Amino acid sequence: MTEQVEIFEVGPRDGLQNEARLISTADKVALIDMLSQAGFRRIEVASFVSPKWVPQMADGADVLAQIDRVESVSYAALTPNMRGFDGAVKARADEIAIFGSASEGFSKANLNATIDESLARFADVAAAAKAEGMPMRGYVSCVTDCPFDGEVAPGDVARVVAALRDMGAYEVSLGDTLGRGLPERVDAMLAAVLEEMPADRLAGHFHDTAGRALENVDVALARGLRVFDAAVGGLGGCPYAPGAAGNVATEALDAHLRERECDTGLDVNVITQAAEIAKSVRRV
Repeated sequence: MTEQVEIFEVGPRDGLQNEARLISTADKVALIDMLSQAGFRRIEVASFVSPKWVPQMADGADVLAQIDRVESVSYAALTPNMRGFDGAVKARADEIAIFGSASEGFSKANLNATIDESLARFADVAAAAKAEGMPMRGYVSCVTDCPFDGEVAPGDVARVVAALRDMGAYEVSLGDTLGRGLPERVDAMLAAVLEEMPADRLAGHFHDTAGRALENVDVALARGLRVFDAAVGGLGGCPYAPGAAGNVATEALDAHLRERECDTGLDVNVITQAAEIAKSVRRV
């Protein structure tokens, strides 16, 4: 039987946040509207963070107000604090995400807090999401390597995953933020994480800096994961991870999964058109 695998599109948020020039709201809306026709169940479209730190995401509320929503699509927003959560609720995001790091160095650079401090901050957001009936996803950054601390121990990843699980995250996405994770180290990390959370509540998030993203997808597939984040056109990177390239491209991941007789439910023609839009946005 054909295996069902979901691609969670993160290009409009995780992809565009790292662009050097400001992308117009109209361009973001056009990209999201195209992606909404491709068959995705979930698309991450905004981040309610301080525009001082991530200026590309300053127009999140406008983006959510202007997109042509498709009923079958959940439009997600990243919310690092209560101010961000309130903004996402007012903008009618369908779900939110919170994010932690498995390495202290990255946590301090990205969140200006230790891992424990950052998790404590998210407790209020998690409680508010539960009270609001808002689905909450979790992200863990630097699951194999950190630009500041080097190799990350699998147990450190598992600890953060468990904390996000206990806060109520319905799913946790595991991010190889640098894109340099070796398949054997990804496998060891997954072995530890699976002690805390089942495969059907985990997602793989692989950047392609070293050209190993699809190899790591295969490792995760073998461990039972059936959700993978990707960015159309290979958009992305991370402002706090020097040298990190883009996310694995949605169109490349879709083709890779199809070769393995997995069904993503996506329209190849639409994601190809969306990839062209994404690339044109970057070139302008």
